Amino acid sequence: MPSGTVESPEQQGNEETTDEPEPETALETARHQLEHAAAHLDVDPGVIERLKHPTKVHRVAVPLKRDDGEVEVFTGYRAQHDDVRGPYKGGLRFHPHVNEQECVGLSMWMTWKCAVMDLPFGGGKGGIVVDPKDLSEDEKERLTRRFAEELRKFVGPKKDIPAPDMGTDAQTMAWFMDAYSMQEGETIPGVVTGKPPVVGGSEGRQEAPGRSVAIIAREAADYYDYDLEDTTIAVQGFGAVGANAARLLDDWGANVVSVSDVNGAIYDPDGLDTYEIPSHEEEPEAVMNYDAPEKLSNEKILELDVDILIPAAIGNVITPENANDVQADIVIEGANGPTTFAADSILEERGIEVIPDILANAGGVTVSYFEWLQDINRRQWSLERVNEELEKHMLSAWDDVREEVEARDVSWRDAAYIVALSRIAEAKSTRGLWP
Repeated sequence: MPSGTVESPEQQGNEETTDEPEPETALETARHQLEHAAAHLDVDPGVIERLKHPTKVHRVAVPLKRDDGEVEVFTGYRAQHDDVRGPYKGGLRFHPHVNEQECVGLSMWMTWKCAVMDLPFGGGKGGIVVDPKDLSEDEKERLTRRFAEELRKFVGPKKDIPAPDMGTDAQTMAWFMDAYSMQEGETIPGVVTGKPPVVGGSEGRQEAPGRSVAIIAREAADYYDYDLEDTTIAVQGFGAVGANAARLLDDWGANVVSVSDVNGAIYDPDGLDTYEIPSHEEEPEAVMNYDAPEKLSNEKILELDVDILIPAAIGNVITPENANDVQADIVIEGANGPTTFAADSILEERGIEVIPDILANAGGVTVSYFEWLQDINRRQWSLERVNEELEKHMLSAWDDVREEVEARDVSWRDAAYIVALSRIAEAKSTRGLWP
């Protein structure tokens, strides 16, 4: 196994071989998608080769004094993929399966996502190999502050700007910002985004990824001549992204018939009241407590006969093993990398339209950009302005991608990559290679 890669619990101590194919890593998927899209463009092969590799990957040891007095050392990563268009930008996650390859793959997606949205950022991603459920609140704070110190030389508002991700939240970002600021000797709110508004965060940041998913779902329904009020939608993952997307689509009149959390899914063909179902933030793992006519597994929600499927939980949930069972007409990717490269090909052959994550859930990084601007200018925007600006950015990006779909007769994913790669390649060509 490559140096710096952390084994998952399933891999550790298991030397047996099986006939089942290994799940595709985020890095493998990102590289496959890059090569596939590059075939549609006249881009210098050297640029493509450079984009297959991160600029840097930082691996750090993060010691933590536990509440019982024992010291435990955790491993942390920060992958910095490409900064030709601006500082690195991307989340920090606390999760037991964080590893180097995942961080590199996700940082690549952030590069594409920022370029699709035409934001002046490149891609970054990082995290700590830890289960946040095993940490007390005080332990999580101490771990975050020490992680900030270990990364302090590599991050900053003009270098690399982290944000919340799986297992982290606005409070985590506030601790990170405070630790960084204390060591730098001045308050620097722009070192991270996704903070509470009281310490320089932006209104609407937490809801932004779900809002952008809902906006893209609405536009896709309109593009394919669905009446939104008659459109049936299933959402896997009723967390920050899925719940906000479902509720906004519910507000707009769509028929959300199924949602799920880690324990399973609920289904009502007549439609669910999404505001009556607690999101993960409101009451963790409470979806199955809702009185619904039918309860399903998390796997079966992906196979429901609906107009739009929104996988908004984790990556690699649509695979070659279940891609032929997907019955939705349109898939809107709410999570990062929910569809493997091989599964994507199957869905394309079957005529199922897939709107990629680098467009659909880009609301998070877009409002992070707004937050960064607010921090630099020390001037806060209203929620109304944030949502208006987000709507404009999402519609502009949708139009850019749609034009490539129509002009080149390619998939939505390829079109999004074409938009992103064109911008990145032009920037690299303009700046040149030094020395």
